[in-house]
Amino acid sequence: MSPVLKKIITPFLLPNGLLCGVLIYGLGRELLPAELSALLQVFPLAVTVIALLLGWRFNRSRLVYAVALFLLVDAGLRYLPDDTQLFQLIAILLPFNLLILACFRERGLLNLRALIWWLLLGTEVAAVLWFRQGQNFPYLSLLDHSFADFSLIQKSALQQPALLAHLLALVVFLWRMLRRSAPFEVAFFWSQLLLLCTFANPGGQSLRLSLAGAGLILLLGVLENSYSLAYRDELTGLPGRRALNEALDSLGSRYTLAMVDIDHFKKFNDTHGHDVGDQVLKMVASRLATVSGGGKVFRYGGEEFSVLFPRRSVKQAAPFLEVLRVAVEDARFVARGKDRPKKKPKKRPAGKKVQASTLRVTVSIGAAERGGKLDTAEEVLKAADQALYRAKKAGRNRLVC
Repeated sequence: MSPVLKKIITPFLLPNGLLCGVLIYGLGRELLPAELSALLQVFPLAVTVIALLLGWRFNRSRLVYAVALFLLVDAGLRYLPDDTQLFQLIAILLPFNLLILACFRERGLLNLRALIWWLLLGTEVAAVLWFRQGQNFPYLSLLDHSFADFSLIQKSALQQPALLAHLLALVVFLWRMLRRSAPFEVAFFWSQLLLLCTFANPGGQSLRLSLAGAGLILLLGVLENSYSLAYRDELTGLPGRRALNEALDSLGSRYTLAMVDIDHFKKFNDTHGHDVGDQVLKMVASRLATVSGGGKVFRYGGEEFSVLFPRRSVKQAAPFLEVLRVAVEDARFVARGKDRPKKKPKKRPAGKKVQASTLRVTVSIGAAERGGKLDTAEEVLKAADQALYRAKKAGRNRLVC
């Protein structure tokens, strides 16, 4: 799988996409294995407690608010009268509130924005309770309104307004996920998909389990997000130094470690600015990510990268490192002028040319393998650094082993 395809598919499907598929399949079955009955009894409570504790501990307000929302929906469906219009009303309000939460920023559990949302949620709860008392709502007939005759959705428990609300929320979550594939944003999409499938075909305790499953997906999204922040470099998308240290600790007695440094990187920053420097880092990272031969690339820090080859000697890894060096050298990197607008104008001003210059980007590489006097990861790393220093001293843009 190519690095680009892996970057798109992996956060999209794993682990929440897989979990969502399992939950949809399991909740859609008429009979679940008897061995799971005891687990299913404690599943909603366990997810709620764990999500609330972790959300509070790590200051993830959206997770806490979402779980609170699911609890209110569960209470409304379980303890209020079994009424079709009441079900449709709750089914419409659920994606609406989930959308609001997805658009929140993580700014703590108590703030003005959260207070406004709680007031809005309280108003909705009061409206549902008012409806329970038999009060007449204006435009209440719209809950059962059909906009078009689609035989495909006639069997759905959701009337078309509620179904439209769920589909609209799903589209918005998909758009947000494609714009920013952060694990927690991806989790909102899969949670909404699970809720849509279950609300469209409820049965037994499936709605309650579906709400708990949606909470579990969001909880895993928070954990995935925390892992990504700890182990992955935000600028380049590559694993960071902590991931490298853990990888070195788990390797056997034979591996090769290469240190890669961008030549004259300070000059890029001083001459063209830090924005261009960041673009250079991302370009180099994208070329290094194409490494073959079983190598894995890490962002070590600053303008340095590391390439790790498990179970390969330095002689075996050298051809793959040389391919990377040439790939960076052959890359065409264009730096635009400082007057370049942030957004591309619809029409270029007459007589004004866009300043651009092609920059030559190269890297120096030093590599060392474990063995002989190099018995620990620290010694291999130091030896690779020394080889990198020799490569730069010899004129840069070269590989030294």
